[in-house]
Parts: sequence; structure tokens; C-alpha cells
Amino acid sequence: MARYRGPREKLERRLGVDLGLKGERRLAGKSALEKRPYPPGQHGQRRTKISEYGLQLREKQKAKFMYGVSEKQFRAIFKEANRREGNTGELLIQLLEQRLDNVVYRMGFATTRAFARQLVNHGHILVDGKRVDIPSFRVKPGQKVEVREKSKNNPQIQRAMELTNQTGIVEWVDVDKEKLFGIFTRIPEREEISIPVEERLIVELYSK
Repeated sequence: MARYRGPREKLERRLGVDLGLKGERRLAGKSALEKRPYPPGQHGQRRTKISEYGLQLREKQKAKFMYGVSEKQFRAIFKEANRREGNTGELLIQLLEQRLDNVVYRMGFATTRAFARQLVNHGHILVDGKRVDIPSFRVKPGQKVEVREKSKNNPQIQRAMELTNQTGIVEWVDVDKEKLFGIFTRIPEREEISIPVEERLIVELYSK
């Protein structure tokens, strides 16, 4: 299954949660989910009972769409988390958080992970002084992530940094807002990562 490229707000309404897909529009309270907090379609307002499998599948879809990864990528990340020692669900979320596109988003250089992925793909991002154009690149603690010099005046990046005054920046990155660089200081603990996903259900889904 390829990466989802359809209407993002319709997707959030279908899953019933804010996945952070619309950036500034969401911050302004103009998202479709706030205006119509029920699934899209003719029968969207009907109450339906979801099966156990449906609940598990929905949690996987939330994580996939939030982090912008394909089914193949998500399965590979889950397998790696499952091979490691520790809580598989927590490790899964931590590995997703270490993706370069997500780190760029967490540092405030982009208002959405989709835009962060675009910045990486187009060569606007450096890691330890070297251009990296692979969104799935895994950032390690201590590595420096920065916007390249020629891109620092990009109005969308500048606007994204302005919005961090409203949204804040997570504690596991240290960002210089003026020079547009940050250090990925550490891998966050699960309780620090505020996302509407119950990874336990994802583990149950893949354990069948």
C-alpha cells in the first residue's frame, strides 16, 4: 500500500482524531474535524460498533498517517522494534520519532510532517553538515539537524518557526531559532510523546 495522498481532513474525520496533518489551519481552529466531528459520508453521523480487529487496525492507521509512512515502511519499523529488547510498542513510537522528517517537524522547521518530508526530499536539510535527502534517515542523539544556508529565508520555514511561540518545542531537541539548527539531544520517553495512538493495540494486531 502506497503512502496516503488523499484529502487529509477527511482522513482525520474518518479516524476521529487530530493527526496534525493541517498545520496552521488546525491552530487557527479551522480544521474540518472541529467543524464536523464525525466520519465523512452520507451515514457518517450514525453510531457504529467497532470490532476488536477494527480498533487495532484504526490505531495502526493513526500512527501510519500521522508519521507519513507506507505500509511496507511501517511493518519494517515494527519488525525492528519487535527484535529489540524492551517494550515493543514504546520502541515502535521511538523509532518513528527518530525519522529525519519527524525531527525536522519537532524542531519547528515545518508546520506539518508532510512539509518536513518535502524539505528533506528537496535537499533543504543538513545532518552534521551534510545534506541528507532521505526522510526515513534515523537521527541519533547528539546529531545536529539544520536548514541549509540558501533555504533559511524560505517564508514557510520562517512562518513555521514563528508558530513555535504558540505551539512550543519538545524537550528532547535543543533548537537555535535564529540560526535554524537544532540538536537531537536524546530519544524521548513514551510518556513525553503526545500522540493519540494506543500502540498496545498495534502490537496485538501484528502478534496475530
